[in-house]
Amino acid sequence: MSEGFIELPIYQVDAFASGVFSGNPAAVVPLKVWLPDNVMMAIAAENNLSETAFFIEEKERYALRWFTPSAEVDLCGHATLATAHVLFSELGYERESIAFETRSGELIVRRNGDGYVMDFPASQTKETGSSAAVTEALGCAPVSLRDGTYAMAVYDDETQVAALTPNFDAVSKLPWWGVIATAPGTNCDFVSRFFAPAKSIPEDPVTGSAHCLLAPYWSERLGKTNLLARQISKRGGEIGCAVRGDRVELSGRAALYMTGTIHLRKETME
Repeated sequence: MSEGFIELPIYQVDAFASGVFSGNPAAVVPLKVWLPDNVMMAIAAENNLSETAFFIEEKERYALRWFTPSAEVDLCGHATLATAHVLFSELGYERESIAFETRSGELIVRRNGDGYVMDFPASQTKETGSSAAVTEALGCAPVSLRDGTYAMAVYDDETQVAALTPNFDAVSKLPWWGVIATAPGTNCDFVSRFFAPAKSIPEDPVTGSAHCLLAPYWSERLGKTNLLARQISKRGGEIGCAVRGDRVELSGRAALYMTGTIHLRKETME
């Protein structure tokens, strides 16, 4: 490339997946210094994945930020898992755990066999009144609606969650920017789907941050602290959950799909 360009490495990783073409794809962009916010936003929009992660090294730890195609977010599980996978498997990180500084505080990711365990903050939900708007948006009335960082619509069984055909325009107008649909699982402890059209994510394939709400709820309901969860989107993914007081450990694997180079004209950085 000419001297008028800046080149940045980029990785695409399928997170919460044992191999490519499943789980949730995320882009990961290592940086030496932060790019202007509008440039990171433009890269995320160009990638058109549910999340693009950017990170820089800071005194033996890493500062990490996440962008959807339309906004920066406070917490993202699958892109954190993807970033850890890039550091461990592609960039020669040799320690057993990585500390990330984020908008949601310190997040620790450690190796666990052929996968990883992420230490995230637990998030509580509370019962709220029934909502005709939620029922209309999701197309089926939940037996319980819970309020938290996201809305959580609880159903009786897995088949109801699998059969949902949301009206994404209606979902985008709800008071929450993300909506979880969940139910007891047939071959796992619980299942879920996650919708966030307000952030340009109609349905997210696998959502780590949603399990910061799901795990405490199902742990209390089922009377167990270790749970197996499945997100039953079209791609699907499996997440191990362990509730540890005010923290949740989320475990999963990841697979590298693609590496490449971003070419930016220097004037776009000004």
